[in-house]
Amino acid sequence: MQEAGYQTGEWTSDDGLVLRYRDYPGREDRPPILCIPGLTRNARDFEPVAEAFAGEWRVLCADLRGRGQSDYARDPASYMPLRYVADVAALLDQAGLSRVVAVGTSLGGIVTMLLAAQMPERIAGAVLNDIGPDIEAVGLARIREYVGQGRSFPTWMHAARALREQSEATHPDYAIADWLRMAKRLMCVGAGGRIAFDYDMKIAEPFSAPLPDEAPAPDMWPLLHALAGRPVLAIRGELSDILSAATLTRMEREVPGLDSVTVPRTGHAPTLEEPEVQAAIARLLTRVVEAG
Repeated sequence: MQEAGYQTGEWTSDDGLVLRYRDYPGREDRPPILCIPGLTRNARDFEPVAEAFAGEWRVLCADLRGRGQSDYARDPASYMPLRYVADVAALLDQAGLSRVVAVGTSLGGIVTMLLAAQMPERIAGAVLNDIGPDIEAVGLARIREYVGQGRSFPTWMHAARALREQSEATHPDYAIADWLRMAKRLMCVGAGGRIAFDYDMKIAEPFSAPLPDEAPAPDMWPLLHALAGRPVLAIRGELSDILSAATLTRMEREVPGLDSVTVPRTGHAPTLEEPEVQAAIARLLTRVVEAG
């Protein structure tokens, strides 16, 4: 289906879900940019990337299962990173994409690292937006407080004000117009004409399941190391409670050539429309072209 600036494409997961993505046209002699959203986000999150780079680059923005225009999972237990990796791998295969520049926000960055570990030949370059191998417990606790609540609002302005109340610490300089723009990326008009978050509330079930006290946190540093040898950009919000400054410093040390940018007065996660972020993405894309 053709919409303003992009086509809506679809692919099928190995458990039979119809999943969808935005496909912005661009040059065919370069690997496309594949944008993978965060836990409660969708393809609309990457409108700034498409606006900045489509045309020179083909840009695909995926709706993961249970988000946006994609089918909701029949089994909520499938809302797990390894399942998302399998879904993205199916997209690459069904769309005939041998290599991509992966841009992953939060959960999407974890999917990117897992994909690199499983099939490194498919990754031409990677952008990790406010995520790293070590995830701060305070940020995870904050996300668990709001994910899956199922709130709805009578108007877009009510939605924007609620979003500001929930996330003002993330973007302390936002005006109400900025919150309204963000609300329209995160939410949609649902049943009865009310405004609701654009994801399956059941994604909270596996994410919020308690872990045994003695269970060690998984070591994700080998996943980051799988990206070595190709252009990598790490983005951090200065106020992030998910990616610490210390983790970013270690990422720079352990992956030679890793570029990084810290966005001032921004928490989790930068929107990718910040000028310094777009300049950094442009640098990474130049490196991808130079690497061939």
